[in-house]
Amino acid sequence: MTNSNQKKIIKALKNNTMLIALVAVVLLFELLIRGADRGSMLAPANISNLINQNAYVVILAVGMLLCIITGGNIDLSVGSTVCLVGAVAGTLIVTLEMNIYLSIIICLLLGILLGAWQGYWIAYVRIPAFIVTLSGMLLFRGIANIILDGLTISPFPKEYLRIFTSYLPNTTTQSSKLIFTLIIASILLAIYIFFNLRGYFTKLKKGYEHSSKLATISKLVAISLVVLIFASALGEHKGLPVVLIWLTVIIFVYNYFTSKTVPGRQLYAMGGNEKAAILSGIDTNKLLFGAYTNMGFLSAIAALVCVARFNSATPSAGNMYELDAIGSCFIGGASAYGGTGTVSGAIIGAILMGVLNNGMSILGIDANWQKAVKGLVLLAAVVFDVMSKKRAANKN
Repeated sequence: MTNSNQKKIIKALKNNTMLIALVAVVLLFELLIRGADRGSMLAPANISNLINQNAYVVILAVGMLLCIITGGNIDLSVGSTVCLVGAVAGTLIVTLEMNIYLSIIICLLLGILLGAWQGYWIAYVRIPAFIVTLSGMLLFRGIANIILDGLTISPFPKEYLRIFTSYLPNTTTQSSKLIFTLIIASILLAIYIFFNLRGYFTKLKKGYEHSSKLATISKLVAISLVVLIFASALGEHKGLPVVLIWLTVIIFVYNYFTSKTVPGRQLYAMGGNEKAAILSGIDTNKLLFGAYTNMGFLSAIAALVCVARFNSATPSAGNMYELDAIGSCFIGGASAYGGTGTVSGAIIGAILMGVLNNGMSILGIDANWQKAVKGLVLLAAVVFDVMSKKRAANKN
């Protein structure tokens, strides 16, 4: 093996560290759960539950990533925003019996308004994001509790629940569910493979730095196998969860935004060096305002998903959600200093958090120990990021 190939392999392993860690954690829990005779981590029903239980984490992690990229900023108010938007959704849909789709639009607009409120103080008045969002966390939670008056609003109408908690196709035939799920997965894989190969050959043609042909093909084959295995598992259960379709759309849109658009690249430039970004003509205030407005929008979507999953709006909704989102981003490779991080990395981090929660719950591990483990994993991810940057700086 040549020295060049060795470097490419080492680089590929470094770029996929968290993905390898995720696979290792899943296999570890699978062995522990089977050893304890508690079923299987990869059982079809468990995979479906894992998606439904952690959909809100994925949505919030994508939004949090944009805030972190701008310079290590975070949003502590997302859990309270989820609670407030959920309270409004419950009031409009259940109490006032307003049209479901009009209520959803109002809730999304409310999320955008809450995000813009915080974005204004952070971007244009330049109050530290930690202070503004800490204030928002208290303010929004307080308003939510005033609206709910300490009570739980439920149940939501079936028409609303179908938008977020149903499965496709709507049939009782198991074979139809399996075939439909595999067809959808195959179509998405074909699109994913096409864009990856196009990007590879474009880099090759223009002489840009690229991974080896073997690494590219191996990655595509591995991802295809994993997706098809999970798709078949979903098909064997209830079919394709509708919430997974929403997640796919969100992931695709934001991955494209951060990697292929000018504003997306400007976010990274701002996080890398804001002064240099300003001197190059980038309106960093506008970018920062947009990141937090977008965070409010995605928090509203997460709220709609959560109230549908729990079939209720409660005063305790959204508790500690911000830490799950922040943890997912840092575990997924986002830098605590900003300027680094990807949507795919945040998704891997969110899935890893979900696997930890789900696996430890199946094993019957105490909730306090679960928090301790997640705290150590988060610390380890940030330490890894800091030490990697120090080693890179020393080499230079």
